[in-house]
Amino acid sequence: MIKKFISDLKREFAGYNGRKFSKDLMAGLTVAAVALPLALAFGVSSGADAASGLITAIVAGIFIGLLSGASYQISGPTGAMSAILITLSAKYGIQGVLTAGLLSGVLLLIMAALKIGKLVSYIPAPVITGFTSGIAIIIALGQIDNFFGTVSKGENAIAKLISYGNLGFSPNWWAVGFGLLVVLIMVVYPKKISAYFPSSLMAIIIAVIANFILNPDAAASNVTEVGSIPQKLITDQSLLLNGIDFAHITDLLMPALSIAVLGMIESLLCGAAAGKMKGEKMDSTRELIAQGIGNVLIPLFGGVPATAAIARTSVVIKSGGQTRLASVIHSVTLILSMFLLGGVMSRIPLSALAGVLMVTAFRMNEWAVIKQLFQKRLKHSILQFVITMIATVVFDLTVAIVIGVVVAMLLFVLKSCELKIALSDIDEKKLGNTDESMHHNIKMVYLTGPLFFGTQEQLTKALRDVGKLKGIIFSMRGVPSIDDSAINELDELLQEFRAQDTAVLFCGVQPQVLHTMERAGFTEKAGQDCFLWDAVTAIQKLDQDLNIIPIPVPSAQ
Repeated sequence: MIKKFISDLKREFAGYNGRKFSKDLMAGLTVAAVALPLALAFGVSSGADAASGLITAIVAGIFIGLLSGASYQISGPTGAMSAILITLSAKYGIQGVLTAGLLSGVLLLIMAALKIGKLVSYIPAPVITGFTSGIAIIIALGQIDNFFGTVSKGENAIAKLISYGNLGFSPNWWAVGFGLLVVLIMVVYPKKISAYFPSSLMAIIIAVIANFILNPDAAASNVTEVGSIPQKLITDQSLLLNGIDFAHITDLLMPALSIAVLGMIESLLCGAAAGKMKGEKMDSTRELIAQGIGNVLIPLFGGVPATAAIARTSVVIKSGGQTRLASVIHSVTLILSMFLLGGVMSRIPLSALAGVLMVTAFRMNEWAVIKQLFQKRLKHSILQFVITMIATVVFDLTVAIVIGVVVAMLLFVLKSCELKIALSDIDEKKLGNTDESMHHNIKMVYLTGPLFFGTQEQLTKALRDVGKLKGIIFSMRGVPSIDDSAINELDELLQEFRAQDTAVLFCGVQPQVLHTMERAGFTEKAGQDCFLWDAVTAIQKLDQDLNIIPIPVPSAQ
């Protein structure tokens, strides 16, 4: 693993020069501009503070960025992660969040050793889409207090929403004004400019300027602000200074697993999507190792759990980033921002950051995919999407993924077990016969799908009202498998038809199905000569048995 990592680094930095460094520098500066407001916002939305979000982005950018399984991954705090952490923070406090973050890092290292990352590719796309939309809802609900300047109580977003019924809902219109200002700027901001100067950063700058003008005295401000940004890389609540929360460590194992699973899914999906953009394949095992090491180290500095983020990663690629140095440069830029602009950042209204998160939550949704699901009426995919989305909001995120995958598996099994039955008269024209009444009272039964205990009743019902027939041909080319229950059902149908003097033939029976029938003794009961390879031969056999004038087989010309 280490030899391969060194080999990959040599390949990555082969021919590295001033021109490539300048590209890394510009990409690092650009992604830092995107990361700064998001880091502050996600720090707050995680139940910690803006400084913790900034520390997370800095430490993740250096350690995870350098050790990453690809040259382009940018890691830091994310909206999806904050959806887990806000609930955790409400229950166990910031020390619980940091301890769970460290445990998640250890779990990620175990996942890397067991190569569990490969399982991510088995999660169906509608489940991921529903998971993402559920997270977006949690983020939006979690920012209601900050956006409106209200107060709620509860350990999760739903509980807080319900608490408004008891506590009342009295918005601070100053807060709402700043929040709406940020939302408006981000919505109308030109996309061309956003590529060079992100809309979220512009919106925060304008909101801060407005706050300085309208509320020059921070102590008497009409809105809740970010507050002091410590000019140090180890915060007061860091595990280095406060130690691990051993009192709740067993209670934190399941939340830590949720964080680790989410970190794995987000990082690997981000790496796969970004890899296609850059034309570079990611080493998924090494990525999980990097995420594991990073999340063990981040809480020691006072940061919240991190994962790779597609928004920042795509920016670094589009900005021309050449190597993983772009991630380090982005972190150095954030460090300089902390020390040089800490005073300014402390005056950012929390409602302005909530506005950034509201827009981010809306944009997180894969609207094009969701629209396609409903336009094409893909019922099974819609069901997976909706169930996973609701489960994500109501339950733990890991449980939501499990529920989504289980639902997808059940739907797949049900779909795979569908038996399609089509009854039709014999097409005389295809046989080259002009007398359309020649095969009157003879039916073709086309079967597609497995014949087993779950579908045998369906076959019986379909044939219940066919009436008295001269002959019936079962076309079974589309039947991949059959079980003993279905064979017994066919045997009963065979006896019923023969009791009515109806000739019964089978055609197109697949070898594996025929073998099962032979083992059960069905072919012997029916008669070996009742099994033909194709429909035309079966019809010819029926003609002979029923003394119908022979029909010549059309020549294949």
